[in-house]
Amino acid sequence: MPRQAAVATTGKGPSQRARKAIVLVAIALAGASLFVVTSSWPDGGLVHETIEWAGMVLIGLCVAGRTWCSLYIGGRKNFELIQDGPYSLVRNPLYLFSVIGAAGAGAQMGSIGTTLVYGIVTWAIFFWMATVEEAAMQKNFGADYDNYAAKVPRLWPRFSGYHSRRSLEVYPRKVIVTFLDASLFWVAVPMTEAFGYLHAAGFLPTLLRLP
Repeated sequence: MPRQAAVATTGKGPSQRARKAIVLVAIALAGASLFVVTSSWPDGGLVHETIEWAGMVLIGLCVAGRTWCSLYIGGRKNFELIQDGPYSLVRNPLYLFSVIGAAGAGAQMGSIGTTLVYGIVTWAIFFWMATVEEAAMQKNFGADYDNYAAKVPRLWPRFSGYHSRRSLEVYPRKVIVTFLDASLFWVAVPMTEAFGYLHAAGFLPTLLRLP
């Protein structure tokens, strides 16, 4: 059976701790923005509510997408190279779905501006992380990874290349953990509602309004 290909860190590049630290800093900055930023669209209005609901769709897509990825890579991350399922669309689908989730979290403020800022900043962080990690992947898997990278984009999906195996060996615990981790994006819904109330009631200052 030919060796499969997967994008995963295998000991080089930024450490797991460093990656988590970067992500946590980004989350902290996003949380801090809730104290001073609001939407210029009236809360309860059509545009504001439409943006929020669109964001919920994005968060749902993030949770489903990351769970889908775990079906293929869960339990195989550090020793197999996988190139089917979501990994046939894009080399870093877990990162891509996290970007979608971050944009959805930003949309819970009812602002297109925060949607774009959250999404773009998250994309920039993961693009850098993926670039560094891929150097390790190339070193570990050589020509196999070079061939894979030549066919599949890093963070922008190419749907025409999709293919999947007929059956999967699934690690349920990995899938559940990934699902629960991704579900944390839903925390943005009650948090932004609470902060929106505090701004509307005058308990928090509004230093910036974004459309």
